[in-house]
Amino acid sequence: MRTKSLKKNKINVITLGCSKNVYDSEVLMGQLKASGKDVVHEEEGNIVVINTCGFINNAKEESVNTILEYMQKKEDGDVDKVFVTGCLSERYKPDLQKEIPNVDQYFGTTELPGLLKALGADYKHELIGERLTTTPKNYAYLKIAEGCDRPCSFCAIPIMRGKHKSTPIENLVIEAEKLAANGVKELILIAQDLTYYGLDIYKKRNLAELLENLVKVEGIEWIRLHYAFPTGFPMDVLDIMNREPKICNYLDIPLQHISDSILKSMRRGTTKEKTTKLLKEFRKTVPNMTIRTTLIVGYPGETQENFEELREWVREMRFERLGCFTYSHEENTHAFNLEDNVPQEVKQDRANQIMEIQSQISWELNQEKIGQEFKVVIDRKEGEYFIGRTEFDSPDVDNEVLIKASTTYLKTGEYATVKVTEAADFDLYAEAVVK
Repeated sequence: MRTKSLKKNKINVITLGCSKNVYDSEVLMGQLKASGKDVVHEEEGNIVVINTCGFINNAKEESVNTILEYMQKKEDGDVDKVFVTGCLSERYKPDLQKEIPNVDQYFGTTELPGLLKALGADYKHELIGERLTTTPKNYAYLKIAEGCDRPCSFCAIPIMRGKHKSTPIENLVIEAEKLAANGVKELILIAQDLTYYGLDIYKKRNLAELLENLVKVEGIEWIRLHYAFPTGFPMDVLDIMNREPKICNYLDIPLQHISDSILKSMRRGTTKEKTTKLLKEFRKTVPNMTIRTTLIVGYPGETQENFEELREWVREMRFERLGCFTYSHEENTHAFNLEDNVPQEVKQDRANQIMEIQSQISWELNQEKIGQEFKVVIDRKEGEYFIGRTEFDSPDVDNEVLIKASTTYLKTGEYATVKVTEAADFDLYAEAVVK
């Protein structure tokens, strides 16, 4: 029998999944630090907290494998305690407790006070905006709402995150000010549905008013919008995007599909005609907007004809940024009642076809940028290049700008003006412009 470590407890928080989980881990770490705890992110620690993802099969598998990995480390005496929180734990707690009983405790997505108590810390209500950010110092995620009220047939988020709950504007401004004071220059606004913001507490869609307040925060240079929903999109957001230089001309709006029969089965509340009209309105109102979308292929009942309609529409719309996922059959969702009748190899082939088309579109759009100047933020240095992004690119998912480090010194976290010299399908090569 091994003896318990006598060294001072160090809590290691491990984050899996999406940007909303990153935000939750940062809040957890901020609370732990405020209680005087020694806390690190994905480093060595004798107490481990795994913040899991339970969204689709691959993410669930990664979460389970990570739990098993740390249970082995506990068995070997490398760690003393393992706690599990997040979406997988919220969704499958009884199953997990049965299958992996040696975890010290499981917590759901709304059980932060209980998790803190188990870690010997107190939940401090007054800590508005106090987080230990884990992203590069120049940008941070700002979660403006939790949960979702949308009835999408394929999505388990409402099961794991609950109903939509907006954070008041004044709290978000305080949080943004604290982030700016710590050197953050770019806010990436996230929620399951940004466009629903404010309906619960202000009785109206209030994203535009929130943006009006956030642009006044000194030190913030870019504000980026992620995860908008097409139905009921508040068009006044486009007006402020046009008017305010701090609001990036960028919108992430997952559209999922375009065939009317699939959209109806997905319970998206829209049609091909309405969606296409909305996108044309975006282009008209904000002419140089970059639109990022995500699509799902292989949804139950998706015929070859449905897929070809989607494929041709992608060619026609020429999205600047696009990601494509294969459908994942999720328990307790509305679509789980349907037969998952598109074979996995067909799903993958369809996803590959969409991304091939997108790769060509991206290459063509990038060629047009050669010779143009752009303001970029430098996120990091990698090998012989400084890696930057334009306002039209979000971290981790979009294009990057590579500037040779041998010719110019650029400071990580700072902005620079560059001139594009070469372009690939998803990367730009540039040289710094000395002003």
